[in-house]
Amino acid sequence: MIAGIGIDITEIARIRAAVNKNHHFIDRVLTRDEISQLDLLSDKRKFEYIAGRFSAKESYSKAYGSGLGKKVRFQDLTIINNQDGKPIVYNHPFDGNALVSISHTDSTVVTEVILENRG
Repeated sequence: MIAGIGIDITEIARIRAAVNKNHHFIDRVLTRDEISQLDLLSDKRKFEYIAGRFSAKESYSKAYGSGLGKKVRFQDLTIINNQDGKPIVYNHPFDGNALVSISHTDSTVVTEVILENRG
């Protein structure tokens, strides 16, 4: 049974500006495992990846029903692409399944998260 749905749209230029203004932005938004995956990407893909994770974590917090910074922080969940490129949510606070979809154009990232109860 679905427990929550969240969606978010993020401008990649906004994330690029945040990273260029404060490099600690990456450390605030991404977990160590996400940063390890980020380090393997080309420069263009890096900003898409950061924006995608930022947006997906926003979507997760909306599905969880709290918004970021209340019950869910950026470091509370990890989203890593599997060997096929599918993003998988790990180490998250919801006691059930978290499904994520991330898509982008050259300028925009859109994400959706569905939280479903187990069983």
